Amino acid sequence: MNNIQPLAERLRPQTLNDYIGQTHLVGPGAVLRRMIESGRINSFILWGPPGVGKTTLARIIANTAEVRFFTLSAVSSGVKEVREVIEQCRAESRSMFGKGRPILFIDEIHRFSKSQQDSLLGAVEDGTVTLIGATTENPSFEVIRPLLSRAQVYTLRPLEADELQTLLDRAMQNDSILQSMDTHIEETTALFRYSGGDARKLLNILDLLYQSTPAGEPLTINDRTVTESLQLNPQAYDKNGEMHYDIISAFIKSIRGSDPDAAIYWLARMIAGGEDPEFIARRLVIVAAEDIGLANPNALLLANATFDTISKIGMPEGRIPLAECTIYLATSEKSNSAYMAINNALQEVERSGNLPVPLHIRNAPTSLMKKLGYGKNYKYAHDYPGNFVRQQFMPDNLVNARFWQPCSNAQEDKLNRRQWERWHGPDKTE
Repeated sequence: MNNIQPLAERLRPQTLNDYIGQTHLVGPGAVLRRMIESGRINSFILWGPPGVGKTTLARIIANTAEVRFFTLSAVSSGVKEVREVIEQCRAESRSMFGKGRPILFIDEIHRFSKSQQDSLLGAVEDGTVTLIGATTENPSFEVIRPLLSRAQVYTLRPLEADELQTLLDRAMQNDSILQSMDTHIEETTALFRYSGGDARKLLNILDLLYQSTPAGEPLTINDRTVTESLQLNPQAYDKNGEMHYDIISAFIKSIRGSDPDAAIYWLARMIAGGEDPEFIARRLVIVAAEDIGLANPNALLLANATFDTISKIGMPEGRIPLAECTIYLATSEKSNSAYMAINNALQEVERSGNLPVPLHIRNAPTSLMKKLGYGKNYKYAHDYPGNFVRQQFMPDNLVNARFWQPCSNAQEDKLNRRQWERWHGPDKTE
């Protein structure tokens, strides 16, 4: 039994038609499907949690693209290995038998140091290689800016319940080992909950259930058998594994839910497990902006100060500012209005495209631009009472659009009243 390939590997999709989830990227007409089917692959980075199909997508490209496909793991490769692979890619590009630009897939690219990422930059920039990276960490923090500017980032999402159900059905229909057993699926609530949108985790749980079922007995899948099997095989905290994502998720949700005791507990779990304190501090910065935001702008200042402090003092003393910031954020007023505002605006940009900037607020550094009307009739706010004057700043097609919807809290109530008075109260400039 120990020599049997894991279920997740046995069921790994080989084509896009077998791929489950990420329809926003690989569904009919979606950007990655068009790219893969055309064979014209541009450099990109896949960002998402574990078990959502990043490596599988890269392997599907390897199976379909008629070019050489090289792989590196950031865990085991250094600058030397990167340069050697790039030289192979360069030789392939120059070869008269080469069919196109080679693809270099780098798993866990966030683990590459700055020098390792720098060693990739030239080859990506001059077209020697097409880079595909996979990361579970925010590329904005973990990938150098010059590399990010040359590679589109695509975000992968946890699988939804219906997608997990499709995966479960496929496992039962297509896997010979599971088919050989007398299998009864009675409930899936616990199975899907413990999977947490992670396809690999779901298949690993099925593996665990299969391995713990005595020979000759039926394999029964229900909430009780799933929970008992996982309790008998507890996962220790692994800062590089799946539990890492479960606990940071619990930490963030506890802060968002204003439970300082739960937040401190999950913080303690991470610290005891040896988690990178800067990883925790970065999450505090994100929470301060996303979940507290304008309800308490000081939260972002404190979170940034915590990140700076951690980088200066390290551990174990760093646990104290981490705890201070965690409790402050958990007990603070909450607002996601800034988070929702930028999401709403991005949706509008995607819908309406590049609408022209109104002439009166365009920059006019040359005489020609001034003759064309750039900047004409612009009203300088500081020349008016209260440093405010009503004028149009939106594109003509979006004059009445509203993206920021203030939440109900003291700070945003004040901001909302002031904005209403500016734009809808008596005009003080008349």
